[in-house]
Amino acid sequence: MTTESKPDWNSFEERRAGGVRYFVGGSGPPIVLVHGLGGMASNWRLVAPALAEERRVIVPELPGHGGSEALAEAESVDPFADAVLAVVEAEAAVPAPWVGHSLGGLVGLRAAVRRPEAVTGLVLAAGAGISSATRVGEATVTLLGVVQPGRVIGRRARRVSRSRLGRTIAFGWWGVADPAGFDPEMAEAFLLGPPQHTDTVSAGRALVASDPRFDLDRVRCPCLCLWGARDNWVPLKDGMEYARRLHAPLRTIADCGHLLIGERPIAVVHAVREFVAGLDPG
Repeated sequence: MTTESKPDWNSFEERRAGGVRYFVGGSGPPIVLVHGLGGMASNWRLVAPALAEERRVIVPELPGHGGSEALAEAESVDPFADAVLAVVEAEAAVPAPWVGHSLGGLVGLRAAVRRPEAVTGLVLAAGAGISSATRVGEATVTLLGVVQPGRVIGRRARRVSRSRLGRTIAFGWWGVADPAGFDPEMAEAFLLGPPQHTDTVSAGRALVASDPRFDLDRVRCPCLCLWGARDNWVPLKDGMEYARRLHAPLRTIADCGHLLIGERPIAVVHAVREFVAGLDPG
């Protein structure tokens, strides 16, 4: 692909399947990117186009997030995994490697357990599910679901994202290691999600109700655990436990927080490319 024709996020085509909005860009072997709790497809705006130079990239929005319809009922993460699997099947992208950020990582794990033939490899990018299954994690997710501070900040997304103080208030401690240096357009992409969501509470409840450790021995595909070294939201110790139980390598990104797909997109792209290259036959 020539420099002039390199894809960007605006070149991705919006599509729908079974109530789920998703975006597709690039050509070649498929790869699936799944965002986290409270996120949306544009969270991948600096990662997806780079991968689309070599692959057909499918970026769904989880039910209740962005432009996707909410689920009627979800007592676990499984219905979210099934919704993404339906999109992947609609795109004839079975099998394919998946990359899941935070909750998206847990969704990918459930998809790999439920449909092992559909997922050829899985990158857990700060994958949630371990600490969130504790009482403290449950209380935190529940409180955020009720208060929904993201909706208030999201209505002022552009103003907040263009301010060093605004980025520090919105992303400091929990989201990125250096909020003052966080790319304003990427910050805005993360902030625009919450006002559009129709039901992230169900996803939060499903997250805290789903402890993935009971089924990790059923994951047959190769995995990579990719973590920000300064992730205060899903701590590095969770990545270590995932890596140990999945017999997977753990790769850390220095000076990086939880939102690694936005804070260190180049490092994420490099790690994903290297991982999926090892999955390709020959």
